[in-house]
Order: sequence, then C-alpha cells, then structure tokens
Amino acid sequence: MDHPEPSKPALGVREGLSYALFLPDGRPDVGVVVLHGAGSAKESHFDFGRAARTLGMAALCFDMRGHGRSEGRFGPTAFADVLVMADVLREHVPVVALRGSSMGGFCAIQAAAIDPTVAAVVAICPAPEDFLLRGLRDGRFEFEVDERPTEMWLESLSTRRAVASLAGRTALLLLHAKGDEQVPYAVSEELHAHAGEPKRLLLLPGGHHRSVQHDPELQEVSLRFITRAVARRAA
Repeated sequence: MDHPEPSKPALGVREGLSYALFLPDGRPDVGVVVLHGAGSAKESHFDFGRAARTLGMAALCFDMRGHGRSEGRFGPTAFADVLVMADVLREHVPVVALRGSSMGGFCAIQAAAIDPTVAAVVAICPAPEDFLLRGLRDGRFEFEVDERPTEMWLESLSTRRAVASLAGRTALLLLHAKGDEQVPYAVSEELHAHAGEPKRLLLLPGGHHRSVQHDPELQEVSLRFITRAVARRAA
C-alpha cells in the first residue's frame, strides 16, 4: 500500500542557524523548539516535529552551530542561539517551550534559565556540563567546536543551579532510559531532586541513549506535558 508523503516543513535561516518549521493548519497556541544532541542534526527530530503538528502545535527543529547546515562552531553562543530560534517561533505562536535530547537537553535547561517566558522544558537523557567537558577533552566531539572558549564556558556552568532556577515558572519534564549507556539515569534523578515544582521525572526500563527521543508514546507524553504547562500558566 502506498502511503502519502508527509508534508514538508518550511526551511529557513536566521543569524546563520538553519531551521525547519512545522506549522499546523490554523494558528497554534504553543510551539516547541527542538534541540538535537552532539553530532546530530535537525532532521533526526522531524518525527517529533510532525507529531507536534498533528496535535495542533508548532515545532521548530534547528542545527546547532558546528552541525548540519548552520554556520560557525559550537560554543558559548549556544544558549543565545536557542533563544534566537525561540524568537523565530514566536512569530507564529504566543507561547514557546523547549525540548532537547542529550547535549540538547542541557542547552534547553540552560536557555530556559535565561528566559523566564519559556513555558516548559522537556529534557531527554540530558548530558550535564561535566559529561560534555569530558567529551571535549577526550576528543570525542565529532563536530566543529571552539575548544578552549567552550571548555572555559562549560567550567562556569551548573545544570543543577539552572534547573533550580526554573522553579515556579517553567515546568520541567525529565525523561531517561535506565539502559542509557552514555548518560546514567542517575543524572536525571539528581536534576529532578534539585528542581522545584512543577516537575516530573519518568525513568523508562531498558532502552539506550537514543531510544526515548523517538518513542511515539513518549513524544505524546512530552507534548501533553507542554500543553498542561501552558494551561497552568494561563490560569
């Protein structure tokens, strides 16, 4: 049986950042900026963009610097880049959330700590600064990165402090596979302990570092969590 090809996202570039925008029919009430992990690209998360669109939400997937079609190297501008993409999405929606996996989860948490208007963060198997530092120093980053400035930048950051700053204004959902071979699920347990309400932690049996982000049921859980967070803010 032939299946119709999914409608393609609108492609664009803003400040050297390449993005793909998924818009539903009509004007959506909320949009999600989607952040990929180290060495990945925006196309890896088009499944989530389509899932968001199906539920009447907007989604924007983008290539971080040093990845895909974006200009420049990954480094200390990463959080500002996330907020640039949030501003692109705000041209289509009134409220924005962030969803990131691994390094993208780290950047989502940190960017939300800077911008109090972010309604919710979904962090999937987030890789904290010490894990990223280790990867950088061991030469395991297979993408373009400003090494010394990035090392100094990561040394100055605390993901635990960032999640604590979200309390009372930005809802936090942490998703982690117990079988994650790269970032132990204890990382998400610790971040959850440091976070304030509203928050939720889901630990999934088995799996691996990339399994949670592409699970359709868990994608819907994430989108429903964002919807509730937006409704809570509006109440």
